[in-house]
Amino acid sequence: MAYKNLVITPPKYTNQDTNKNSQFYRGFSTVDATSSSVTLFDRELIKQDLLNNFNIRKGESLMNPNFGTIIWDVIYEPLTYELKDSLKEDITAILKNDPRVNILTVNVVEQDFGILLEITLTYVDTDQTENISLKFDKTSNSVFQ
Repeated sequence: MAYKNLVITPPKYTNQDTNKNSQFYRGFSTVDATSSSVTLFDRELIKQDLLNNFNIRKGESLMNPNFGTIIWDVIYEPLTYELKDSLKEDITAILKNDPRVNILTVNVVEQDFGILLEITLTYVDTDQTENISLKFDKTSNSVFQ
């Protein structure tokens, strides 16, 4: 009994197809109105998720009272050592809730019109390290990156 000769041709991949396979995380964001796409991948998605957490006051999220940060409740208070330690604990807890990142450093600095967070993270799946600076502004009640 003879076997049939099978010819197997590999599928033709384009660069666009291989890029989709190499991305770990995929999500959506409608925050940036200037962007042509609402799809975010990997680092950009993780950063947007963290920003969402830092933009919400703790207790403000319905059905999830632990979501958010205490920074907005204490932004007008003098930055004492005790408050600085409390902020570092809060920020560390937020970052530890995201399994996609590892925390290297967290630094809280008092600014003229707000608080500056300097965070160094490593993205777990890509082993990339990034420094993120977030400024919480008293005058506009917003976070700037």
